[in-house]
Amino acid sequence: MAPKIYTKTGDKGETSLIGGTRIPKFDIRIEAYGTVDELNSYIGLIRDQAIDENSRTLLIEVQDRLFTIGSLLAADPVKNKMTLPQISEQDITVLEKEIDNMNEHLPEMRSFVLPGGHTTISFCHVARCVCRRAERCVLRLNEKEPLNELIYKYLNRLSDYLFVLSRKFTQDLNAPETPWKPRV
Repeated sequence: MAPKIYTKTGDKGETSLIGGTRIPKFDIRIEAYGTVDELNSYIGLIRDQAIDENSRTLLIEVQDRLFTIGSLLAADPVKNKMTLPQISEQDITVLEKEIDNMNEHLPEMRSFVLPGGHTTISFCHVARCVCRRAERCVLRLNEKEPLNELIYKYLNRLSDYLFVLSRKFTQDLNAPETPWKPRV
């Protein structure tokens, strides 16, 4: 018989961190890794679109890194005894190189652009916004309990990557890029 997916241990509004510490489900730590998990799901949605293989491969790598970040955030910084995967400068460099590569083939931005133009592009913008929210949650947690700065640095760079990816897909799909025209 397969083990049950539900444990009922969270029925009173608490959950366990890696290391066994129980905390409220509304704790900023849970909010942070829950938002990273939400972001990972949106990345999966982008990956499931009709996109080029290079982008799909990098998005799988991003999802792996987001699971790493989630596990780091889900671990009690004092009581955890497990060896967890880590984020490295190289992970950030991968995103920077891809941003630079995509930017070489994109027209110069002359204004902010309105999200949209195609479903795939819109998914990138939603993921970018969730990524920014995840970054804010992680930074709030960092104020309470110092974290490895590479976690929020990675999320910051990932939001940049998602924006540039949306522009790349705009070009790939020959979709309209609508500039924002402020009414002043």
